[in-house]
Amino acid sequence: MLSLGLALGSCNSKESVSCENPFLCQYETPFGVPPFDKIKPSHFLPALDEGIKQQNVVIDSIINSTVTPDFENTIVAFEFSSELFYRVYLTFENLRACNATDSLDAISEDIVKKVSQHQNNIALNAELFGKIKQVYDRKNELNLNREQLMLLEKTYKSFVRSGANLSEEQKNRMRQINERLSLLELDFETKVRNETNAFQLVVDNIDDCAGVPQSLIDVAAETAEAHGFSGKYVFTLDRSCVFPFLQTVKNRDLREKIFKGYINRCDNNNNDDTKKNIAEQVVLRTEKAQILGYKNYAEYVLEEKMAKTPEAAIQLLLQIWEPALKLAKQEAVDIQRMITESGEKFKLEPWDWFYYAEKIRVAKYDLNEDMLLPYFSLDNVLQGVFDVALKLYGLQFIKRNDIPVYQDDVVAYEVQEADGTFVGILYLDFYVRPTKGVGAWMTEFRTQHRIVVKDEKTSENKIADVRPVVSLVYNFVRPTADKPTLLNLDDVSTVFHEFGHALNGLLSDCTYPSVAGTNTPTDFVELPSQIMENWALLPEVLNMYAHHYETGENIPDKLIQKITESKKFNQGFNNVELIAASLLDMAYHTRTDIKPIDDINKFETDEMKKIGLIPEIVPRYRSTYFKHIFTGGYTAGYYSYRWSAVLDADAFEKFKENEYFDKTTATSFRKNILERGYTDDLMKLYVNFRGHSPSVYPLLKREGLKD
Repeated sequence: MLSLGLALGSCNSKESVSCENPFLCQYETPFGVPPFDKIKPSHFLPALDEGIKQQNVVIDSIINSTVTPDFENTIVAFEFSSELFYRVYLTFENLRACNATDSLDAISEDIVKKVSQHQNNIALNAELFGKIKQVYDRKNELNLNREQLMLLEKTYKSFVRSGANLSEEQKNRMRQINERLSLLELDFETKVRNETNAFQLVVDNIDDCAGVPQSLIDVAAETAEAHGFSGKYVFTLDRSCVFPFLQTVKNRDLREKIFKGYINRCDNNNNDDTKKNIAEQVVLRTEKAQILGYKNYAEYVLEEKMAKTPEAAIQLLLQIWEPALKLAKQEAVDIQRMITESGEKFKLEPWDWFYYAEKIRVAKYDLNEDMLLPYFSLDNVLQGVFDVALKLYGLQFIKRNDIPVYQDDVVAYEVQEADGTFVGILYLDFYVRPTKGVGAWMTEFRTQHRIVVKDEKTSENKIADVRPVVSLVYNFVRPTADKPTLLNLDDVSTVFHEFGHALNGLLSDCTYPSVAGTNTPTDFVELPSQIMENWALLPEVLNMYAHHYETGENIPDKLIQKITESKKFNQGFNNVELIAASLLDMAYHTRTDIKPIDDINKFETDEMKKIGLIPEIVPRYRSTYFKHIFTGGYTAGYYSYRWSAVLDADAFEKFKENEYFDKTTATSFRKNILERGYTDDLMKLYVNFRGHSPSVYPLLKREGLKD
C-alpha cells in the first residue's frame, strides 16, 4: 500500500522564528533529513502555525500583485509556498502512522482541524483562484513544456474540484463537510488500530498449537511473556501472525476465533465500532460530489484517474471477476472434498480455507511453509531486493548509522547510482509495534523536486536538485533471541511491492513536487510496485538471495521448481477476495442517496450477494476496518490494484521478451515510468515504454484465469 503523502519541499525554510523549534531551522543533518532526535510533540503546533502564516504571506503577495499573472509568478510561487507547512504536517502524519504515542494522539485533532481549515481557506479563496484562472485561460499562449502544463492543469483543476466556482453558501457547506470528513477519517484510523491491538488469542496448552511453525510459536511465547501471560502463547491480529496461524494450526476452534477476531474488528458495538462513522462518511462524500455537480463520489474521484469513470473501473473488475469466481468455486469444491476425505463432517467455512488450501498445496506440489521459511530471513530478502535494484538500475544501498531515525529499530540507507551519485535516503521500519498502523506502506518525508538557488561564488542563480527522503513501513514479527524474522511468500511479495513504490519515489526526476514521484493517480501508482513483485520468485532471483538462515545453503532447485509450479495456486480465491472488496468500495461510492445507510452490515451483505460472492470467502477488507477507503487515499480507488495489475502484467511481458535484467528495457521503464511522475498523460507514458496499449490477457494468463 502507498501512503499518499502531500508534496514536501526542501529543508531550508526561512529562519524567521527562534531555532529552538527544529522545524523552523535549517536541518543540520546528513542530507537534510528530519532531525528526529530533536523533534518533540510540542514542536508541531507552533511550527504548523508558522507554516500556515508563511504560506498565507505568499498567497497574499500573489493576490495583491499588480503584475500580469503568469506561470512563474503565480503557479510556481503557489507551488512552493507550502514548504514549511507540508514539512511539518507530513512529518507529523508519518510519525503518527508509525508510532502513535499518547502525546501525538493528544494533538492529532488540533492538527487535523488546523490543516483542514487552512486547506479550505486556500481552495475556496476566490481571489487566488482568479489569478490562477487567468494563467490557465492563457495556457496555449505560454509555450509551456509538458511538466509545466501538467502542473498548471492540476493546480487549476484542484481549485475547481474543491469548489472554487461555488456560491458562498455552497462554499460554507463544503468547508463543513471537509472538516468533518477529516475528523471522521482520523477517528476511523484510531479505532482500527485500537481494535487490532486489543485482540489477543491466548493459548494455554502447547498441544493446541499443533501444526504452527516453531518460529511463530516462539514469537507467541515472547508476546505472552511481554503481556503477563508467562508460560502461555499469545497470537495477535498482525497479518504476519494471523494468516500463517490460520494456514497451519490444526485446532479448528482456534482458527475460527482468530479469523472472527480479524474480520469483526470495529464491528462489536463498542467504543471502537466504526459503522456510524462509515454511514456518515458515505453521506458526506455523496453530498460533496453532488454539490460539485457529480452524480456520486466515485464519479468525482475517477474523473482524475486513468479509469475516468466508475463504469470503466467496474467493467474491468467484472472482466476478471467472472473467471476468478468460476475458479474459486472449483477451489472450494476441492477443499470440501479434502475435508470430507479426511474424515471430517463439517462444511467449509472461511476460517478453514487457509488451512485446507495449504494442505492441498502440500499434496499437489509437495510444498509447505515449513520448507520455505528458513530460506527467507528478512535480511536475505532485503539483500535480494537490493540486488534486483542493482541489476536493473545500478543502484547501491549503503547503511548509514549517522542518520537520525524516529525509532530505535528503524534503519537508514543512503542510495547511490552506480557511479556514486547521491539518489536519496531510504528508511526501513520493519517490525510490528502497538503504536503502529496495520499493513505496509511507502511514504516520504521529502519529495524529489528542483529549486532555484544562488551560487555562492558567482552570485548567479542555478537549478538545484532536491533529492527524496523515502520510508518503507512494514509490520513483520520481531526476531526472537535465537531466530531471525522469517517471511512467508506473501511477506516476500510485500517487501518487493513496497520497494517498487520506493524506487518510484527515489528515481523521480521532476521539477515540481506536486507532480513528482508517487504523486500520480492510484490506478497508475501501483504499477511500479506491482511490477517489482514479478522478480521476487524468479528462479534466477531466488538463487541470488534465498539462503538458509542457519547453514547458508542455497534454496534447492527442487524447491524453486515447486514454487514456480505453484504460482497459480489459489488464484481464484486471491482475486475474488480482492475484487469483492473493490466492488464493495464502488458500491459505497456510487450511491446517489444522501440518506444514511441504516445497516452497514446488511449493505455489505446485500452487495456481496449481488455479485455472487460465495459464503466461503470474505472480502479482503470488510467495511468496518477498510482503511484504504475510509481514511482517504484509495477512496473509490481500491480497484486500482487490479487496474494496475493489468498494466504490470502487460509491462513485464516486455522484460520476458528481452530478458529479465535487460538494461535497455530497464532503462526505458525507468525513463518513461519511474522518473516521470505525473508530468505527462499516463497512458502516453505507458505506451512510450511498452510500445502499445495494455492488454488484460497477460494478467489472466499469469494468474491462471485463462489458458
